[in-house]
Amino acid sequence: MHFTGKRRTVVLLFAGLLFAVAAALGTALGLSLAANQNTRNMDEIMASRPAIPSRLLDINGELITEFFSDEKRDIIPITSLPENQIYALLTREDAPFYKHTGVSIGGLVRAVINNALYVITNKGYFSGFSTLTMQVAGARHADRTDISVSRKLKEIWWSYQLERRFTKEEILEQYLNSVYFGHNTYGVEAASQFFFGHSAVENSPAEAVMLVIQLAGSGLYSPIIKPDAARGRQREILNQMVSAGHISPEEADTSFNNYWSNFDWSRSASDSPYFNRLANDKAPYFSEYIRTNIEQYLFGQQDIYRDGYTIHTTLNLDFQREADKEVSQGLIQWNQSYRYDRDTKTDYASSDLVQTIDLISLVFNIPEIRVAGAQEKRRAEEYFENKLAPVMDMMAMTFGLTDLKSLTTITYKKTRSNTRMNNVETALITLGNDNGYILAMIGGSEFNRNNQFNRAMDAKVMPGSAFKPLYYSAAISSGIVTPATRIYDSPRVFISPDGTPYVPGNYAGRWAGYVLVRDALARSLNIPALTVLEKIGFDAAISRSAALLGITDPQEIGETFDRVYPLGLGTLSIAPIRLARAYATIANRGRAVEPIAIRYIEDRDGNIIVNPERELRESQEKRDIQIMSPQAAFIMTSMLQTTVARGTLAYARRTVDGFDGMPIAGKTGTTQNWTDAWTMGFSPYYTTAIWIGFDKRGNSLGRYQTGATSTGPVWARYMKAIHKDLPRIDFPRPETGIVEVRIDKRTGMLPDDDTPEDQLRDEIFIAGTEPKTRSNMAAFEKDRDEEQIIKISVDSSLTNLNDDGSSSAAFTRDLFSELGLDPLYLDGGSSPNRTNNGSDNSSNTSSILD
Repeated sequence: MHFTGKRRTVVLLFAGLLFAVAAALGTALGLSLAANQNTRNMDEIMASRPAIPSRLLDINGELITEFFSDEKRDIIPITSLPENQIYALLTREDAPFYKHTGVSIGGLVRAVINNALYVITNKGYFSGFSTLTMQVAGARHADRTDISVSRKLKEIWWSYQLERRFTKEEILEQYLNSVYFGHNTYGVEAASQFFFGHSAVENSPAEAVMLVIQLAGSGLYSPIIKPDAARGRQREILNQMVSAGHISPEEADTSFNNYWSNFDWSRSASDSPYFNRLANDKAPYFSEYIRTNIEQYLFGQQDIYRDGYTIHTTLNLDFQREADKEVSQGLIQWNQSYRYDRDTKTDYASSDLVQTIDLISLVFNIPEIRVAGAQEKRRAEEYFENKLAPVMDMMAMTFGLTDLKSLTTITYKKTRSNTRMNNVETALITLGNDNGYILAMIGGSEFNRNNQFNRAMDAKVMPGSAFKPLYYSAAISSGIVTPATRIYDSPRVFISPDGTPYVPGNYAGRWAGYVLVRDALARSLNIPALTVLEKIGFDAAISRSAALLGITDPQEIGETFDRVYPLGLGTLSIAPIRLARAYATIANRGRAVEPIAIRYIEDRDGNIIVNPERELRESQEKRDIQIMSPQAAFIMTSMLQTTVARGTLAYARRTVDGFDGMPIAGKTGTTQNWTDAWTMGFSPYYTTAIWIGFDKRGNSLGRYQTGATSTGPVWARYMKAIHKDLPRIDFPRPETGIVEVRIDKRTGMLPDDDTPEDQLRDEIFIAGTEPKTRSNMAAFEKDRDEEQIIKISVDSSLTNLNDDGSSSAAFTRDLFSELGLDPLYLDGGSSPNRTNNGSDNSSNTSSILD
């Protein structure tokens, strides 16, 4: 029904009067109920506190990030806020707050009159009469979307209840910590941090006013979205504060001018705490790891986004900042090397090969191999992406051409995807040797919406030679091999249990001849490594490796470790965290290290509700897992120190001019065609793993981009930085079970009277495994080649492979020829990299770049 003229006026006046009477009755009812109603549930009702984010702290108590969903809120006591924040709020929202008892009768009458006049005359404004107390009551005990009289009556009743039970200051604190200030911020502290970058404790009068005018909602006075409107409204409220005597005119002018002279005009309308969290997160890969794994500790209805937990973690942000700095610098160099190598290959192919291939395609009518057409297509795509797409994008936005915008969007997505797949990716993880603390974590080249995969924890990549120490440790433990065991490094065939022959090579295709195990590991020689694997067998090697990596499930062990000889060169796929765990266990005197990220969790009141570290320590004490003896671990540590001193990590050590006396052990790893590069290493304090490679398999980092030359220097700079303030300590030597013996380093035996001084070395052994016989150079020179020839010739596995009845030796010779290896080595010929007395004469550069 539609009323016009006088009838409309009468109806509206009657409705307004009826509302006023209802409100008055409600007020009277509220007063009566407030005097007599049993309020035993008031404390329980008010205890329903506002949602606040959970805070992630590092090991020193520094904030890493906060977890929140659509609300960003921090609680601050009213006593910490400046007076001008309270005055600004009361000036804008509820000037008679300290005079009324929850409901302003004058405000109610004024609202009825103003609203009636607005409806009747279309002049004036539509106003409400909610006090701050009513707003708190309505937010907690009424549906604010309901505009009925019954909702207002409920607010009035609860307002009197609140005023009767709580002080004015407590009501103000409830209000300021719960009200919405726009841009997904709830509460005055979170809003101040978002808008001004500092705590509400520091708010000037102009900043205090800027916050309270956000209460109008819908971004009407957002300084980010509508700075001109915000400026005018801010000045208006400041003037009102001056008129009310809260601040002086000079204070109002000074704070107003300071605010706008320092205003950041570059902020975007899309800014919000939720979208800015990643930018402010000091360790995003670590934070995301915590977020996705915390549910195992918090059961039931707990919500990390709203329940305000404090999560105390193991991360050390000082280490994290060093890691971020060094890896970022490394990524620049790694990507430059990759692109240079790629472009060099492309240029060569384009200039020397394409024309020949296309000619063959035309002559023999093989269109599938034609290259020029594909090149032209690629050049056209690059021109479209770089030249046309930006112009089309601008036209689409200017003229609203949706289809055109969709086309450019697809192009940009494809470009980003291709770029990401062809960028060098990386991972870094640092563990505490004695406690398993995850102290630093990098899971990729850059954490963003398109690159959140945590390669440090979840990637499955080949470790290359960085895997060798795991099964070397089994050989040392067994006593079958010692650091002084002599192994012949020359081309040979290894036959896997399934009968598959395998002929590995060394980096740069060179051979060392006789070499001691300590030096073979330091120089990452492949033939000696597989010979060690052969000596101990696959069962022992896989058992030890799985234990060190923390793989206990039999099915996973079977899927991870192929029982073939390439396994010994690191062809399995594992996550960096597992390899870091293995090396940390060696550093921890052979006692199992289990990585941990969360120490304990507190609720919003500071009560410890979960203590993962205590639970882990109790479990470790019960299980008491000693993977290898302290003696074997000490010898492995010593051998890996040799890698840093004069092996594949010597170059990295020299780039940082040493580690200031801190003992460091480590190993590098590089996979075939320079696809992956690793550096693993530890001190008596910490273990760090660094990996680089690609998400897209098949890419190459570039020629000679090895663990020694690429990740090695980055690892060395980082390790030196995190140890700079620590006292120098040695790796702990077992009190018993280790003996030190002087040996002839040519033979690994005890020296004889003719051993030159420069061929002597002090070596350590597990007691009982030290050499007992003295060197005999005449016998050594006679046996050095025959020993290897006989071993190959009499191998029954090879005999079974000869379908034509030829001898094993002949088969081996033919196989070596097919593989492009010189059969001369099978006939006892001298290795080109050693002198006739058996000592190593290879160049350091070619032999250590693994």
